[in-house]
Amino acid sequence: MSLRMRGADLSLIDRAASLRGRSRTEFMRDAAMREAEEILLHSTITQQSPDAFAQFMAVIESPARPVPALVKLFRASAPWDEPRGRRDRKRR
Repeated sequence: MSLRMRGADLSLIDRAASLRGRSRTEFMRDAAMREAEEILLHSTITQQSPDAFAQFMAVIESPARPVPALVKLFRASAPWDEPRGRRDRKRR
């Protein structure tokens, strides 16, 4: 593959690739693959039988149930919200 690019564009790509520890080629290949996958994911049609769709909709429309692990996580305070002494004691 051969691309014609302005020097400023190449400099930008090289800076970003360097920050990722990648060569220009690796960086551009990864970026192109991510973009291609994203486009294909958003343009892919999923088909299901009427029964499967009805089951899917029943799950979507049913009342939400709490997930205990998430409830516990959201009730916990963030480490940066805790008093400094308490956080330091936990590390020991």
